[in-house]
Amino acid sequence: MTKTILITGATAGFGQAAAKRFAGGGWGVIGTGRRGDRLRALADELGDSFLPLEIDMRDFDAVATLADLSSPWGDIDLLLNNAGLAPPTTPLPDTDWERIGQVIDTNITGLVALTRALLPKLIARQGHIINLSSVAATYPYKGGAVYAGTKAFVRQFSLDLRCDLAGTGVRVTSVEPGMAEPEFTIVRTGGDTAASDKLYAGMNPMTGDDLADLFWWLANL
Repeated sequence: MTKTILITGATAGFGQAAAKRFAGGGWGVIGTGRRGDRLRALADELGDSFLPLEIDMRDFDAVATLADLSSPWGDIDLLLNNAGLAPPTTPLPDTDWERIGQVIDTNITGLVALTRALLPKLIARQGHIINLSSVAATYPYKGGAVYAGTKAFVRQFSLDLRCDLAGTGVRVTSVEPGMAEPEFTIVRTGGDTAASDKLYAGMNPMTGDDLADLFWWLANL
């Protein structure tokens, strides 16, 4: 392994596609996620180049332990903050508070906690941080208040973190995709595939592989 990437939310969508892309490119890949069965299946597919770690981004103590990985896995060159959730697209007064809290804890608090924990290693290796934001950070839509708000945070966090890290050699990139079709919408709607199909009807959305190729290009600039 020449380099190592840590990918949060590696069990589906962009994260899973990125794990396959980077492992195929000779990198060591640490993949985290809540669904252990999917992580194990990915480990069976990718072999020794993949380290599966069943971690929920809302478990901040567990997130902090990722900074304690020993070499070679601890020699992290790239952090891909990909894990994210969205509440249903119901108006804020009608959205369950527990679901709102899950989204904020995953998309904001967990991301910041992990990034902060790994910064000493990333600075030592002059590494790279890629944060997954969204066009929702800039363009509003009905029912997007909480999700879009978290992605606006990620976008601004990336910009200001870049300022904090100026001179260290660490790069910070905010990737802000538009319409894409991994499992995101199906999870958001509680498994409603008809709602997901309706959303993407008549269009050609981006795929997980499209984003994985973008992450790979950014990592190798």
